[in-house]
Amino acid sequence: MTEAFQNNVQYHTFEFNNFPKSFKKLRLFFISDIHRRNIHSSIIKQSLGKVDFVIIGGDLAEQGVPLTRIDENLRKLKMLGPIYFIWGNNDYEIDEAKLFRIFKKYDVKMLRNDVDFLQSKAGEKIAIIGIDDISQEQDDLHKAMAKISEPCFQILLSHNPDITQKMFDFDTISFILSGHTHGGQIRILGYTPYKKGGVYKYSDIIQLVSNGYGTSLFPLRLGAKPEAHIITLK
Repeated sequence: MTEAFQNNVQYHTFEFNNFPKSFKKLRLFFISDIHRRNIHSSIIKQSLGKVDFVIIGGDLAEQGVPLTRIDENLRKLKMLGPIYFIWGNNDYEIDEAKLFRIFKKYDVKMLRNDVDFLQSKAGEKIAIIGIDDISQEQDDLHKAMAKISEPCFQILLSHNPDITQKMFDFDTISFILSGHTHGGQIRILGYTPYKKGGVYKYSDIIQLVSNGYGTSLFPLRLGAKPEAHIITLK
């Protein structure tokens, strides 16, 4: 099926009442679930100059993926801007030490139950919160949130979209980026037990769940096209 090898870039714009005005806007390139794929140069070409930084939403790779392919994918993504990375379940199949060496080469900012802050010249902040993978029971949202000492606009990165089931006490988060489900990957008559890619709203929270770029088990897709995303927040 050729659908599994498409190179689609989806464009999104989200507006928030609490987005810090001094930033004007924030432009993100989001890609998750790369797995075994080589990122096509057309995606990079289409995105050059359009984003402020890159977010890899987990499952950068899996067991059996050559380190040279991981290196090349990160080299391409680095062309777009600084890179943030969060862990997915399949990333645990790669030797961490070897992965860390490649991260260091491309100055990848790994967020593992941690927070990084963007700050405008006016002193306003945006918190980028990244948690470890839920299915590995390595996630600790409380630990990450404890590092935010003052009110600010908050973006949560969680490979698994089910993080929303653990967020009852964190209504300060405005935007969530997730992947993991591949949009079901193969949807029979439109049905799949896995969460469909798209935009979901929970009260004042917006969550974008990506279909992801690669595939797992078999290089097949039906009714869940692969995708990367250019996202504008304002």
